[in-house]
Amino acid sequence: MTTPAAAALPYAEFDGRPATEDDLRRALLVNYAHFTAMQVRGGRVRGLDLHLARLDAANREMFELPLDGGRVRGLIRHALENADTADASVRVYAYPRLADTAVTVMVTVAGPARMSPEPRSLMPVPYTRTAPHLKRPGEFGQTYYARLASRSGFDDALLTGPDGSVAEGAIANIGFWDGTAVIWPQAPALTGITMGVLERELPGAGVESVRRAVTLDGLGAYRSAFLSNSQGLAPVARIGDTDLTVDEALMKRLTAAYEAAPDEAV
Repeated sequence: MTTPAAAALPYAEFDGRPATEDDLRRALLVNYAHFTAMQVRGGRVRGLDLHLARLDAANREMFELPLDGGRVRGLIRHALENADTADASVRVYAYPRLADTAVTVMVTVAGPARMSPEPRSLMPVPYTRTAPHLKRPGEFGQTYYARLASRSGFDDALLTGPDGSVAEGAIANIGFWDGTAVIWPQAPALTGITMGVLERELPGAGVESVRRAVTLDGLGAYRSAFLSNSQGLAPVARIGDTDLTVDEALMKRLTAAYEAAPDEAV
């Protein structure tokens, strides 16, 4: 990366300036950080308020400092302008400064992405993340079990507790459908932004949305399941040895509810 005008994707800025090798080296070596990931289309983001609230809450918990949403929006706009794109996958990371009096914000810009709509198979694994309500880089366990699931013939891993409680996918939330309502597992997990948008929008679309405990031995109570993350939605066809119905009508309803949510300029 030489100058903003010459930026090519992927592109990164630290506090509004092009990233240097030292910046990137530090980001690679320091894993005490938090982040959020979003899809930007036409310079706008669905659930932007949730992204900004996530960053601020995590920053207060980890660094005992607020992270101003106006500052974050300005840094995202600056990075998008220098990358010369309005459609992108954007990540915003917060790292502690050496003086420990403020935080350094890294914004990365890559090409836009969308989750494949192909049905997924999930391998249940006995793992839950430390402080799962925080979105953090460098999660070894998620990557380890996702790769193990792939080697075992599954598309991804499903994180579960010692009691068999279902928590979340390796990099996505999971929701279940019992024929009348969407059920989000009530277990230690990250509340994803797409999940948060759906929780706000589904009741207005005539779909009940609740949180309650889901266990592996109780999967038979659900007709269908789906994954959600910043890249979109995908149906789940199998969890371990349990087959689920791929409900195309349900996926259309979920997608319509999400896309009906207002977006906001960064």
